Amino acid sequence: MLKNKPYIGHKVAGCWIFLSLFHINFSAGSSGKGSQSQDDMHVIHNNQLDLREIVFVLQSQSNSFHERQAERRRADLLKQAHSLTEKPPVLLLLHTLSDNEGDWSMLPLLPYLSHSFGKNSSWIVFLEEETNVKMTKLVQVLAKYDKNKEWFLGKPLHDAESTIIHHYAFAENPSVFKYPDFAAAWALSIPLVVRLANKVKDEPLKSDFTIDLKHEVALYIWDNGNGPHLTAVPELCTEPEDSPQTSHCATALSGPPLCGEPVNKEDLFVAVKTCRKFHSERVPVIKKTWEKDALYLEYYSDHADPLIPTIDLGVPNTERGHCGKTFAILKRFLSSSVPNTKWLLVVDDDTLISLPRLQMLLSCYDPSEPVCLGERYGYGLSQGGYSYITGGGGMMFSREAVVRLLDSGCKCYSDDAPDDMVLGMCLNALGLPVTHCPLFHQARPEDYSRDFLAHQVPISFHKHWNIDPVAIFNKWLKDDLVAKTSDELNKSVKTEL
Repeated sequence: MLKNKPYIGHKVAGCWIFLSLFHINFSAGSSGKGSQSQDDMHVIHNNQLDLREIVFVLQSQSNSFHERQAERRRADLLKQAHSLTEKPPVLLLLHTLSDNEGDWSMLPLLPYLSHSFGKNSSWIVFLEEETNVKMTKLVQVLAKYDKNKEWFLGKPLHDAESTIIHHYAFAENPSVFKYPDFAAAWALSIPLVVRLANKVKDEPLKSDFTIDLKHEVALYIWDNGNGPHLTAVPELCTEPEDSPQTSHCATALSGPPLCGEPVNKEDLFVAVKTCRKFHSERVPVIKKTWEKDALYLEYYSDHADPLIPTIDLGVPNTERGHCGKTFAILKRFLSSSVPNTKWLLVVDDDTLISLPRLQMLLSCYDPSEPVCLGERYGYGLSQGGYSYITGGGGMMFSREAVVRLLDSGCKCYSDDAPDDMVLGMCLNALGLPVTHCPLFHQARPEDYSRDFLAHQVPISFHKHWNIDPVAIFNKWLKDDLVAKTSDELNKSVKTEL
């Protein structure tokens, strides 16, 4: 845990990291004449870029582990900057900018970025915690683009087929639309930031749900063809930083954090939500794949079946929502009916998950804190809404989080209310953060960009639609525990954790 948290809870004015003063210029290359690239992409003439014209925004999170990760990234950037200049750029930690829950969705943040940096800056560069930056190279790359024009730069991803997580957008040709891989970093020129900020202020954001932020940001910027497309920048990379393939790169992925030994099986309780009609269809998949990796696991249903076995919590099955069942699970977790464990995992009966990888991930978190971990979605974030862990990919809770949730008196407004969203409302009311991990997935592998999954070791997927779930588990989530030593398994699993 962090003993000192100098940034947590600070308002905007207190969290700017202004570094000391200096000057460094980079140009787009040799001056003089040359052939102009397509759509005037590269600037021919001497496009000088001062390092102070770049504002870095680290997409950090309010959790002690992620705060430490953000501070390490910040320290690395500062070290590089001080080796170049006495006047380095502004570095912002996203989780410290305000108390607005919607800041992580980026678009509500644009008016602040425009107001604060619109006059004296040229670029806003967004980084994730694992994005390793070669600062000199990055400035050289940005200097290729005319800072007086609108630019949306990144490493492009695309969908191979239309997908539910993108609302089946561009169904006739989904690969035509490109959106950025946030892990590689992405950048907006200030002219674009200023225009988008005015649009955000003048026209309320329309989308109720935030599901896949990188796709939704790209759609907003593109604006049905009225705004710029994503411009592919080959120097923004997602290969490991020690790979020989990154010699040309301005960004790469840093090595995995070393958090210690995996959480013991004895510290994890697994709750599977099911119902009678899926006892013979979905439960056997779990038994063939990941059940064996759980020491403590119970199936909760509307029918007690001793052959599985399942437990009837006295909550009728509902076709949607399952809030009543989930809250009954939370209460049972704190009772003497089940072993006293530090962690609770709640999954659907069509969730596919790697428990060894999850145990490795949990080693990075402190169970004495109220940890709520999974794939983060948002509802009404631009209008004072809330974040929530989407249930299908798995909802991970520390015991402390469950205690605080139930002690608060929070409860379902109906048994068929959406459990993940109700929990999100409760966490928001309590001021407890939802911690995002992109290794949990609400949908199937087919629903994500191949390039996005290429630099992950995923923890979970969800849904059995039109797939062989056992084959999907074996391909994406199974670790060969027999062939690998413990150290080898830890090393492979830690990639991207």
